[in-house]
Amino acid sequence: MNWLEDIGINHTHTPEWEIAIRLLLAALFAAAIGFERELKARGAGLRTHMLTALGAALFTVITFEIFHEVRGIEGGGSVDPIRIIEAVTAGVSFLAAGTIIHGRGQVQGLTTGAGIWIAGAIGVACGSGYYVIAFFGVLLALIIIVVLRWFERDALDTKPNAD
Repeated sequence: MNWLEDIGINHTHTPEWEIAIRLLLAALFAAAIGFERELKARGAGLRTHMLTALGAALFTVITFEIFHEVRGIEGGGSVDPIRIIEAVTAGVSFLAAGTIIHGRGQVQGLTTGAGIWIAGAIGVACGSGYYVIAFFGVLLALIIIVVLRWFERDALDTKPNAD
């Protein structure tokens, strides 16, 4: 008898090394967005973005593991992985909303909130094993955050705001 089974540890259907890569990439990809926010001294920076993506990836990996577990039960079962992704989206949206401040006639923190929301999506993509989608999501997010800031400031001659 395996002592791990005796204490109730479930075996994963996905190899453990692959799960580790999914979680690591979620955190690393989100770090790119969080680092940019950190450089701009925003309230939600490196750790917030990394933890958001890691949490989303964990929920996603767990969802697929539970899905495979229930499918293997005799008589079947019903599990809808999309429901967990919806719950992750709602939770991440709540975090993102917390970064948005309205005061003195201005709204601040919208870009940071959007970055947290994207970090959640990156986590779901990595947790599902869609690394290429996650990578291009990070790449496009950074282009939008960094390059378009320059465009807004220089080409459109708008005053930089606390995004």
